[in-house]
Amino acid sequence: MNTSKKLPAVLLVTSALLVVTACGNNTANQKTSANNHNHSTSSPTVAALSPLSSAAASNSSKAAPASYKYGKLKIQALSGAVCGAPSYVAYEKGFFAEEGLDVELVSGSMDAMKTGLTTGEFTVTNGDFVWFTSIQQGLDLKVIGGLHHGCIKLVVPPGSVIKTAADLKGKRIGVDEIGGVPMAVASVVVTNAGLDPQKDVQWLAYPLDQLQEGVRKGEIDVYAAWDPFGKLAEVNNGYTVLADISTDSNFAGKSCCFLYASGKQIEEDPERVAAIARAYQKATAWIAEHPEETAKLEIEKKYVATGDVKLVTDLIESYHFNYTTDAAQEDIRYFVKQFSKTGFLKKDTDPDEFLKKAYYDVFK
Repeated sequence: MNTSKKLPAVLLVTSALLVVTACGNNTANQKTSANNHNHSTSSPTVAALSPLSSAAASNSSKAAPASYKYGKLKIQALSGAVCGAPSYVAYEKGFFAEEGLDVELVSGSMDAMKTGLTTGEFTVTNGDFVWFTSIQQGLDLKVIGGLHHGCIKLVVPPGSVIKTAADLKGKRIGVDEIGGVPMAVASVVVTNAGLDPQKDVQWLAYPLDQLQEGVRKGEIDVYAAWDPFGKLAEVNNGYTVLADISTDSNFAGKSCCFLYASGKQIEEDPERVAAIARAYQKATAWIAEHPEETAKLEIEKKYVATGDVKLVTDLIESYHFNYTTDAAQEDIRYFVKQFSKTGFLKKDTDPDEFLKKAYYDVFK
C-alpha cells in the first residue's frame, strides 16, 4: 500500500508538524511505545539496525554518584538511530554526571516528546531542522546548538535514467511519510534544481523497509530515506546516491540535527540547560576523535542492534559530529530560506526574525 500526494504549501506546513525527529523516532510507520521503536521489516540486514529495548535496561542499571547539582532528568533518546550517539556517549562516558546531571535515557512517541517539552517534563531533544515548523506553529522550543551533518540520502536504482536532480521532473519520489524529513530534504534538492516540488514531482509514502519494493514494482522511481536505508541500498543493491546531505551542495557543511531545549526549562533554570549543553559538547568532541569506539559503544550497549562495526563507523564519520553555536545560527538562517521556498515554512518567513525567536545562546 502507498499514499500518493501532491500537496499545496499549507498542507506541507501542517503535515510537517507530524514529523518525528531524524535522530529520534524515524517514521510514523513504525510502532511506538515505552520500549519499542523498532522498524517493521522483513530484511535481516535492515532489521539488524533496529534498536533493542535492553538499552533502557543498561541505562537503569548504571551506577550513579551520590549527589547531583542539577538533579534528575529524562532525555528521550532510545531510538536506535546511529546519529543519536551524543546522548549515548554523554551517558556512557559520564559527561552528564560530570556536569551534575542524573540522566535517564528513555524512549517514547513523538507526541509524548512534544507534550513533555511543552510542560517541562523533558528539557532537551536531539532533533532535525523540520522542528522549525513546530516552532513556527507555537511550540515553546529553542535551538541551543548544532550537533552533526548528514543522515538522509536520495537514491536511485541501478539502470535508472535519473542522473541529476533535474531529471526528477515528472518522476515519483518515495518517502517514509508525507511531510516528513526525507520529503523536506528531497524538496530542497528538487527546488534547487529549478523544479516545483508541488507540481513537477509526485510523492508516494511507504514504510521505510518497503521503499525498495516500491521501486521493484515500478511504483516509484527514486526514494529519500534515513540512514541506514539509503546506505544499505547503495552498498548491498547497487543503488546510486543522487543526494547525500552530508556532501550535497545544498546541505554540505551544515547541521541537519540540532540540540533543542524547552523554553520553559530555559526560563526556570538556564544554568541547568547550559550544563546539559556542555555534556553534549563534550560528547560530540569525543565522538569526532573516536568514531570506531563510538560505533563499538553503540553496538555493545545495544543502542543499535547490529554487529557491523565498519558500517556504523562509516556513518558516524560521515556525520562530522561537532557542537556548534555561531555556525548553528547561520545554518538556521540558511534552512529557513530553503524551507520557505519549498512550503515547509511560510513563504514570508524572515530568517533573522525566526532566528531571534528560535535560538538561545546557552553559553552567554
